[in-house]
Amino acid sequence: MRIAILPLGRPTFDVPYAEEKLAAMLARLDTFAMKQGYEVTGPRTLLMGPDEVALEAAKDADVLLILQITFTDAAFATRAAVAHDGRVAIWAVPEPRVGGRLRLNAFCGLNLLSHALGLNARRFAWAYGDEVDLSALLTGPQVTPKRGLPTDASPVAIRGDLKIARIGARPDGFDTCAYDKADLADLTGAHVTELDLPDLFDRARALPDAAVAPYAAKAAHLGGLDTLDKGELDRSLRLAGALDQLKSEYHFDAMAIRCWPETFTEYGGAVCGPVSMLGEARIPCACEADVYGAVTQIILQDVADVPVFLADLVDMDGDTGVVWHCGQAPVSMAARAPDATVHTNRKQALLLEFPLKAGRVTLFRLSQAYGTPQVVIATGTVVDAPMAYTGTSGVVRFDNPAGAVCQDIMASGLEHHMALAYGDHADTLRGVAAGLGLTVLELGA
Repeated sequence: MRIAILPLGRPTFDVPYAEEKLAAMLARLDTFAMKQGYEVTGPRTLLMGPDEVALEAAKDADVLLILQITFTDAAFATRAAVAHDGRVAIWAVPEPRVGGRLRLNAFCGLNLLSHALGLNARRFAWAYGDEVDLSALLTGPQVTPKRGLPTDASPVAIRGDLKIARIGARPDGFDTCAYDKADLADLTGAHVTELDLPDLFDRARALPDAAVAPYAAKAAHLGGLDTLDKGELDRSLRLAGALDQLKSEYHFDAMAIRCWPETFTEYGGAVCGPVSMLGEARIPCACEADVYGAVTQIILQDVADVPVFLADLVDMDGDTGVVWHCGQAPVSMAARAPDATVHTNRKQALLLEFPLKAGRVTLFRLSQAYGTPQVVIATGTVVDAPMAYTGTSGVVRFDNPAGAVCQDIMASGLEHHMALAYGDHADTLRGVAAGLGLTVLELGA
């Protein structure tokens, strides 16, 4: 057997730590391959972007093994997998929950790639861990696509006149954030207005100080505020005022915003803190221009009648998973007084930092996995635990076994964003699915 590897990373994450992880993975893989008489080929350093030479060299291998060492978009890996005639396998690595920076975020990269491969009807095998069963990964069963089941719940109607802003286009390689305006309108009645990201920046720069003052007042209580760059802080708060102005002008119910890299590289301030403030005010905002994520948020907010948080699932172990985002959860979800901070990768203000409070939660997604809409639901409890990673994060003990939840995420090709609200709202969400004529996938059931 000839195994071609593609070790994927990005320079915005912790590169020395990623290199340590890669070295350990290669050592384990080489030992296994030597015992089995297999050949391992391909780059042995991190690929920080598309590599056409490595892609061409991998074509004749029996197995294409994608080493997901940090988070990456799915564009290059999907192209490699679709072009490969042999078996495709993905190995992603965890990182400890020690309260510091999310140094790799490899699980989320695996999640993003599984969705893209599902859309492309490309079967694959996967593993998540430092010590994985390489025999099963390289020769065992592949993912069997999983879909939801019809529900007999009484139909629950959603608002049919939702108005959604999409500000900027989704990042390349984020198939999880793709949408079709007509399909979305047919399914939910939601109308999307597409706006340009530079126009948001211009609006923010032109805001009078009086329009920024309410958001400066909201930030004033945050711990560590005096450690932040004042220019970045002002620019960030101006984004909050500009988004609020757009909401009032267009009567938007929710917004989907291309949050990176341009908010950092072209504008000079993070939108994460403003998203937290707007979410607390019941104006949900989805990052990465995730329009279906924005619709998901407003549906869950209407059902739960509480603020919602659009989160990534960034780690799973035998018992729990971690929901996380850079620093944008509504402050009513905080287990302690929130602090002001900077983005972990881009080092710009304003973000909020706190662990999520303990309590029952529901996770929900209006999903387009495998190109067909369905409702995805999970329930569980945020446990009283130290902050797993900087930003806003919570440790969730799912009602179903975490391993089964994880298996279903990959088998269903689920998007990497799910909306979270406190309380148990599964019954009503089943009714929402019935009202939309959709099947329901309950993760881990």
